[in-house]
Amino acid sequence: MNIFIGGAWPYANGSLHLGHIAGLLPGDILARYYRLKGDNVLYVSGSDCNGTPITIRAKQEKVSVKTIADRYHEEFKRCFQALGFSYDYYARTDSVSHHQVVQSIFLELLEKGLIYKKTVEQTYCETCVQFLPDRYVEGICPHCGAGARGDQCDACSAILDPIDLLEKTCKLCGTAPIIKETEHFYFALTSLQQKLEEYVEAVKKSGTWRENALQLTLRYLQEGLQDRAVSRDLPIGVRVPVSGYEDKKVYVWIEAVSGYYSASKQWAQETNSDDSPFWQEDTRTYYVHGKDNIPFHTIIWPAILQGIQVKALPAYIVSNEYLTVEKRKLSTSKNWAVWVPEILKEYHPDSIRYFLTINAPENRDTDFSWREFIYSHNSELLGAYGNFVNRTLKFLEKYYENTVPTGQVNEEMEEKLKGLYVEVEESIEKAHFKQALETIFEHIRYANKYFDERQPWKQIKEDKIACDDTMRNCIHLIVNFARVLKPFLPFSSAQVQQMLGVSQNGWNYTVESPVRILNVSPLFERIDVKKIEEEVKKLNESFRDR
Repeated sequence: MNIFIGGAWPYANGSLHLGHIAGLLPGDILARYYRLKGDNVLYVSGSDCNGTPITIRAKQEKVSVKTIADRYHEEFKRCFQALGFSYDYYARTDSVSHHQVVQSIFLELLEKGLIYKKTVEQTYCETCVQFLPDRYVEGICPHCGAGARGDQCDACSAILDPIDLLEKTCKLCGTAPIIKETEHFYFALTSLQQKLEEYVEAVKKSGTWRENALQLTLRYLQEGLQDRAVSRDLPIGVRVPVSGYEDKKVYVWIEAVSGYYSASKQWAQETNSDDSPFWQEDTRTYYVHGKDNIPFHTIIWPAILQGIQVKALPAYIVSNEYLTVEKRKLSTSKNWAVWVPEILKEYHPDSIRYFLTINAPENRDTDFSWREFIYSHNSELLGAYGNFVNRTLKFLEKYYENTVPTGQVNEEMEEKLKGLYVEVEESIEKAHFKQALETIFEHIRYANKYFDERQPWKQIKEDKIACDDTMRNCIHLIVNFARVLKPFLPFSSAQVQQMLGVSQNGWNYTVESPVRILNVSPLFERIDVKKIEEEVKKLNESFRDR
């Protein structure tokens, strides 16, 4: 089967925080799982280097936009690698090839009459002497009364035009902008309303979208789609490929999501591969992002794909809710966040992956607290999984000279393990990652109970054959745990498989048994609970309440 997985593109204007990772991690779990199954996987993402936030950051630091984009693109790549993200291709939107693909999509939509010119009113700052990009305009949402920026209200998820905002101000200088006429290109979304309704109705029956994505998309369709501007007067971005309009840029509505398509083209070119199978109707597609990106993936991107007659529409929308930090909404401007480069300096990447999966904001907002993170590591990763692996291997080291006895595998245990693969497989494919991981850890708790009940420390003295069976079964459990946990905890799984000398590939129940144990070392170290207070204090000290 061909599997396409697209992870949302973070803006290259600041470091990644745990909210980003909570939203993106499911993509890597899916990619690793499907590769283990032997499917043909293309997993792509990249850094959004064209956005207004980057221009703002560059102005603040008095450096070039490229300096900012390069800095954070490289940092993103390091962080994703350290967390075990296994992208087949990680791109950037300021690459020549991305610009070419976006321009070709723009021209195709223009040729088909899905993009047209229109004279419109737009916000213009007389102080800054420029038309304002949407994110440069701030004000009050006309729908819910919350503070909002010009493209979208985070409070009520309404898609906005800057002109709609009440009490508008220019983000750069704080003055009120005027309204001025200009000519722009518009995407005829209204002409695709019926096609999109049919598509969403089919998705609704299949149950493959998260509920938040389905409900929000249905709301937009019921309210009636509006044609949207697809060009803007921006300082950076993809140039509009139409004579006389070279100063205008292709707007983020179609430029950023087209990155999935351009990244696959770049991957094909650089690896001498064919990406066309990933854009066919029978491809299973997953799009992984936060809930603020829902309309881009459920309306804009399917509309573009239908417009250019690409068959592989988004089948699975994995749209997480938000992650809060210590019960407070995450805020980058106030520095209320747990930054990825910092947490990676001190904590095991599998601990971060475990916590963000077992506490994933799949259906509701969830909270990251240092207390829960550290207790979860100590009790589950170290206390349950690490403890079971360590006590088994240390026992073999002490009493069996690092060899594995050829005992009898318990039939009931075999059936439990076979069932485990089926349950986890079903949960992962339906994007229920928390449920999948909970199921595995139920079996790990069963394994610890088995070890305790069999009491091998007594059996080795009283009944060597029974002890051989016990240890053979414990190793049998570990081999299969390492395999089934690999999509979630790739680093510790690889460590277990190396210590046992067993194969690292395949997604299926295995009776493979190692002969010797090599270089036994603990999977995880205990984290001192004093770190809780230290980390909370550090977070509070860095918080800028303004």
